[in-house]
Amino acid sequence: MKRTRWVKFVLLFILIAPIAIFLLGKVIMLLWNNILTPVLHVSEITFWQGLGILALAKILFGNFGGRGRSGYYYNKQRMMWNSMTPEQKEKFKEELKNRSRRWGYKSWETGDETKQPESQV
Repeated sequence: MKRTRWVKFVLLFILIAPIAIFLLGKVIMLLWNNILTPVLHVSEITFWQGLGILALAKILFGNFGGRGRSGYYYNKQRMMWNSMTPEQKEKFKEELKNRSRRWGYKSWETGDETKQPESQV
Protein backbone atom coordinates (compact mmCIF):
# COMPACT_ATOMS: atom_id res chain seq x y z
CA MET A 1 0.00 0.00 0.00
CA LYS A 2 2.74 2.44 0.94
CA ARG A 3 4.73 1.58 -2.17
CA THR A 4 1.92 2.51 -4.55
CA ARG A 5 1.43 5.76 -2.69
CA TRP A 6 5.14 6.55 -3.05
CA VAL A 7 5.12 5.71 -6.76
CA LYS A 8 2.10 7.98 -7.32
CA PHE A 9 3.88 10.79 -5.52
CA VAL A 10 7.04 10.40 -7.61
CA LEU A 11 5.08 10.29 -10.87
CA LEU A 12 3.06 13.34 -9.85
CA PHE A 13 6.28 15.19 -8.97
CA ILE A 14 7.83 14.25 -12.31
CA LEU A 15 4.79 15.67 -14.10
CA ILE A 16 4.29 18.82 -12.00
CA ALA A 17 7.92 19.94 -11.40
CA PRO A 18 8.74 20.86 -15.03
CA ILE A 19 5.42 22.66 -15.41
CA ALA A 20 6.01 24.63 -12.21
CA ILE A 21 9.57 25.52 -13.22
CA PHE A 22 8.37 26.64 -16.65
CA LEU A 23 5.58 28.78 -15.17
CA LEU A 24 7.82 30.39 -12.55
CA GLY A 25 10.46 31.23 -15.16
CA LYS A 26 7.80 32.67 -17.47
CA VAL A 27 6.25 34.74 -14.64
CA ILE A 28 9.64 36.18 -13.68
CA MET A 29 10.38 37.01 -17.32
CA LEU A 30 7.00 38.72 -17.80
CA LEU A 31 7.24 40.66 -14.55
CA TRP A 32 10.76 41.83 -15.35
CA ASN A 33 9.91 42.85 -18.90
CA ASN A 34 6.63 44.57 -18.03
CA ILE A 35 7.61 46.30 -14.77
CA LEU A 36 11.35 46.88 -14.59
CA THR A 37 11.90 47.76 -18.24
CA PRO A 38 9.61 50.83 -18.28
CA VAL A 39 10.39 51.94 -14.73
CA LEU A 40 14.15 51.44 -14.47
CA HIS A 41 14.95 51.36 -18.21
CA VAL A 42 16.73 48.02 -18.02
CA SER A 43 16.91 45.66 -20.98
CA GLU A 44 14.40 42.88 -21.47
CA ILE A 45 15.31 39.33 -20.48
CA THR A 46 14.70 35.95 -22.09
CA PHE A 47 12.99 32.94 -20.56
CA TRP A 48 16.35 31.35 -19.73
CA GLN A 49 17.54 34.51 -17.99
CA GLY A 50 14.29 34.43 -15.99
CA LEU A 51 15.11 30.88 -14.91
CA GLY A 52 18.60 32.07 -13.94
CA ILE A 53 17.10 34.81 -11.79
CA LEU A 54 14.81 32.21 -10.21
CA ALA A 55 17.79 29.99 -9.40
CA LEU A 56 19.74 32.94 -8.02
CA ALA A 57 16.79 33.93 -5.80
CA LYS A 58 16.58 30.34 -4.54
CA ILE A 59 20.28 30.35 -3.67
CA LEU A 60 20.23 33.75 -1.99
CA PHE A 61 16.90 33.63 -0.18
CA GLY A 62 16.31 29.93 0.40
CA ASN A 63 12.94 28.27 0.23
CA PHE A 64 10.04 29.87 -1.59
CA GLY A 65 7.84 30.75 1.36
CA GLY A 66 8.69 27.65 3.36
CA ARG A 67 10.12 27.72 6.84
CA GLY A 68 13.01 25.43 5.98
CA ARG A 69 15.73 24.71 8.53
CA SER A 70 15.26 28.02 10.34
CA GLY A 71 11.77 26.89 11.37
CA TYR A 72 13.23 23.64 12.62
CA TYR A 73 15.85 25.50 14.66
CA TYR A 74 13.24 27.87 16.09
CA ASN A 75 10.97 25.00 17.14
CA LYS A 76 13.88 23.16 18.72
CA GLN A 77 14.87 26.26 20.73
CA ARG A 78 11.26 26.82 21.80
CA MET A 79 10.97 23.23 23.02
CA MET A 80 14.23 23.61 24.94
CA TRP A 81 13.02 26.85 26.54
CA ASN A 82 9.66 25.33 27.52
CA SER A 83 11.34 22.35 29.16
CA MET A 84 13.62 24.53 31.35
CA THR A 85 12.94 25.16 34.99
CA PRO A 86 12.67 28.80 36.14
CA GLU A 87 16.16 28.55 37.66
CA GLN A 88 17.62 27.32 34.38
CA LYS A 89 15.88 30.14 32.51
CA GLU A 90 17.38 32.74 34.86
CA LYS A 91 20.84 31.19 34.47
CA PHE A 92 20.43 31.24 30.68
CA LYS A 93 19.37 34.90 30.67
CA GLU A 94 22.31 35.83 32.89
CA GLU A 95 24.73 34.01 30.57
CA LEU A 96 23.33 35.94 27.57
CA LYS A 97 23.81 39.23 29.45
CA ASN A 98 27.40 38.29 30.29
CA ARG A 99 28.11 37.44 26.66
CA SER A 100 26.80 40.78 25.43
CA ARG A 101 28.82 42.67 28.04
CA ARG A 102 32.00 41.06 26.77
CA TRP A 103 31.35 42.50 23.31
CA GLY A 104 30.77 46.04 24.53
CA TYR A 105 27.02 46.30 23.99
CA LYS A 106 24.80 48.49 26.12
CA SER A 107 22.93 46.74 28.85
CA TRP A 108 19.22 46.73 28.11
CA GLU A 109 18.37 46.95 31.81
CA THR A 110 20.64 49.76 33.02
CA GLY A 111 21.41 51.56 29.78
CA ASP A 112 25.12 51.96 30.60
CA GLU A 113 27.72 50.88 28.12
CA THR A 114 30.14 48.20 29.17
CA LYS A 115 33.73 48.28 27.98
CA GLN A 116 35.24 45.49 25.98
CA PRO A 117 38.21 43.92 27.76
CA GLU A 118 41.61 44.71 26.30
CA SER A 119 43.04 41.89 24.23
CA GLN A 120 46.26 40.40 25.43
CA VAL A 121 48.92 40.08 22.77
